[in-house]
Amino acid sequence: MKKIKIGAVTLLSVLALAACARETDNNTDVITMRGNTITVAEYYDKVKNDTQAQQVLLTMTINEILEEKYGDKVTDEEVTEEYNKSLQAYGDRFQQVLAQEGMTPDTYREQIRTNKLVEYAVNEAAKSELIDENYQAAYEKYTPEVTAQVIRMTDENKAKEVAEKAKNGDDFAQLAKDNSNDEETKDKGGEMKFDSASTALPNEVKTAAFALDNNGVSDVIKVTNNSTLTTSYYVIKVTNKTQKKDNWKDYQKQLESIILAEKRSDRAFIQSVVGKEMEEANIKVKDPAFQNAFSQYMNATGEAAASSRSEDK
Repeated sequence: MKKIKIGAVTLLSVLALAACARETDNNTDVITMRGNTITVAEYYDKVKNDTQAQQVLLTMTINEILEEKYGDKVTDEEVTEEYNKSLQAYGDRFQQVLAQEGMTPDTYREQIRTNKLVEYAVNEAAKSELIDENYQAAYEKYTPEVTAQVIRMTDENKAKEVAEKAKNGDDFAQLAKDNSNDEETKDKGGEMKFDSASTALPNEVKTAAFALDNNGVSDVIKVTNNSTLTTSYYVIKVTNKTQKKDNWKDYQKQLESIILAEKRSDRAFIQSVVGKEMEEANIKVKDPAFQNAFSQYMNATGEAAASSRSEDK
């Protein structure tokens, strides 16, 4: 699913300040200076049109709704695991990347938790999509398990040399041990088993593998990670391909994961799920400045959108 970005911690403070102002006095001074002041109301009116501030309020609202309903379904361990994946992927650049996104480690953890809550809600809603028609459609696109040897590298020229050696008959397992930077597979000669539902390899690598015959060796496969903007180069050799069975029910578990994964990446479906949660929570957008931020979800269900637009200002 797409990342719900959370804004800078200062913007969270802005919205918290605005909430306090509505409970007390909009004329409370935030800044005083010789001959002038800046009040809470002035500050709020200025900042509320900032897109980051609007996104923060949207994220806070989604989190409030889903935390109450699904909060016990997302553990701290899950959040930490996801956090550590990013930490490992970005390495020394992690703090810099957080700063560029206007986040701190704490607000990033909050973002991860909100994403996990949305993911859980989407998964629950997607279970209604597990019907024979969708299983059959997923089966038509499904490729069963293959066994392959995979070499992953960061140097394109080195990858080309390895591919040429592999095609000329050099021992692929030894090439993997000597050249692959995948610590989990290199000592096993790069051997992996995967099908089209697997997430262990990039789609580009899986597609190339499925197109090869047994003992076929690929050209260099270039894959860029859109999150970390790092590029890897793969060379693969397929050692065994499984013949596809005729009945989709033989792959029901794998097909279920495909259907659910597709729904998690379906923007319209995600919007409809969040929109329904907003409708059930009777969300009303009181300040028109925030209407656009919420409309992508409120409009996903007609009643919610209508109730929001008809709310008295």
